[in-house]
Amino acid sequence: MAVARTRCVCLVGVTGHVVDVEADVGSGMAGVHLIGMLDTALSEARDRVRSAVVNSHQPWPDARITVSLFPASLPKRGSIFDLAIAVALLAAAGSVPGDRVADPFFLGELGLDGSLRPVRGVLPAVLAAVAAGARTVVVPARNAAEAGLVPEVTVVPVASLGELVRWLRGAGADVPPVLADDPPGREPGAGGAGGAEGPGGPDGSRPPGGSRAPGGEGSGEAAPDLGDVAGQPFARRALEVCAAGGHNLWMLGPPGTGKTMLAERLPALLPSLDREQALEVTAIHSVAGTLPADRPLLERPPFVAPHHTATIAAVVGGGSGVIRPGAVSLAHRGVLFMDEAPEFPMNVLDALRQPLESGRVTVSRSLGSVTFPARFMLVLAANPCPCAQPSSRDEPCRCTPMTRRRYLARLSGPLLDRIDVKAPILRATRRELLADRRFIEPSRVVAGRVLLARERAAERFAGTPWRCNAEMPTGALHGEYRLPGKAMAPLLKCLDSGVLSARGLDRVLRVAWTLADLADRRRPGVEETGAALALWLGEER
Repeated sequence: MAVARTRCVCLVGVTGHVVDVEADVGSGMAGVHLIGMLDTALSEARDRVRSAVVNSHQPWPDARITVSLFPASLPKRGSIFDLAIAVALLAAAGSVPGDRVADPFFLGELGLDGSLRPVRGVLPAVLAAVAAGARTVVVPARNAAEAGLVPEVTVVPVASLGELVRWLRGAGADVPPVLADDPPGREPGAGGAGGAEGPGGPDGSRPPGGSRAPGGEGSGEAAPDLGDVAGQPFARRALEVCAAGGHNLWMLGPPGTGKTMLAERLPALLPSLDREQALEVTAIHSVAGTLPADRPLLERPPFVAPHHTATIAAVVGGGSGVIRPGAVSLAHRGVLFMDEAPEFPMNVLDALRQPLESGRVTVSRSLGSVTFPARFMLVLAANPCPCAQPSSRDEPCRCTPMTRRRYLARLSGPLLDRIDVKAPILRATRRELLADRRFIEPSRVVAGRVLLARERAAERFAGTPWRCNAEMPTGALHGEYRLPGKAMAPLLKCLDSGVLSARGLDRVLRVAWTLADLADRRRPGVEETGAALALWLGEER
């Protein structure tokens, strides 16, 4: 009887858990038995592994084979365990050295012909492996660029099980590169990813396909430019303020006035993600299966715009089997745009309130709970009435006041209370469009001011977990960063009259700090608090 052991990673949300894969080839009735709280896809691995091993011209042991995935109490889903099961089985059968498979982590799905197919969630899986002390990780060749983003680990990209077997047997030096083209985001000739074992495996042999350094370049597509929007100076200013402080925005106006154009241009004003944020965002999109093939690292803030027919599971996250991140998590560190917001179901809109406050969302199902990060900028756009017909003061639409109130009432008060800036979008005349073109600025100019404002905020928040003014907690607003009485006077007056709630007061104060950063002032004064109040109320100044 022979027992071999290797390791893999089980993903629960975006968190990886180390799983020990043990294979026992012993006496008894021939067959394959998988144990360890498996789902249907993983239970089917016995057939995929058998066909992959046979079609890779490796002997299949005619014995009782038991494969255990530990810890048994952890639910395991998906086909990411295929490669680890096959390697442990071959080591137990003596086809590959057992000491060569004990330390590396093996991730990937096997095809019936022995080819290794890419899987979701490789980045968070490799991060978990490194946290557990891994020095070598074997991944499908098409996942190599994504896995190579993690430092201090040697990434071994393979294209087939047969190629991996030859490398494990010490014949890796004779294996040519398996990729016709260099993996996206990697430079030819670079080492694994700063691995502790150098460019080879545990014995120094060269991994098949080589190991290359990550790049993370953009897709090359030109982003929509703010200079395309004319006739809406107040809305453009509101967009700049929101980008500088990470604030939420609500735009209300008739159709055809540029609400969608403005929202689509907001990501171009935001600074690029730093390394930590980029890895965090990339891990979420990797788990969701939305990571672009040509971009292993997402360095720009994401922009997510779900359709108004999206369900609460699609927006918040969920699923009957595997819990997947929703739109709020896919928009993490970016923008969630909900066009025609009153058309969304009310339960979907109200479900946004909790992640807007906490920056994360917890999805609970019978099998357990999963927490996803969800710190995003919310942008709502709405028409003033359901008919959405062009109207003017001389020829208003035929919707009754009650119909309009009922339509906009779908956006609840608690949700709108969490919106920092409210921008009325009015229909511009031909003269206003022509006159405004002299004051239009391209995105790069506005983005420069936004970056300077963010840097001033970052300097002020040095040593704290906050990154922008929108993340400043209530305790800090009324403690260390409390404003003098003269600047607070107009806000306290609105608080006493009921115009502002306590939450609304905090949001106005955060906007006031953003306005001070844009104006390069040390602290907000009466001018900034008054302007922030006007933005919260949706009044032009």
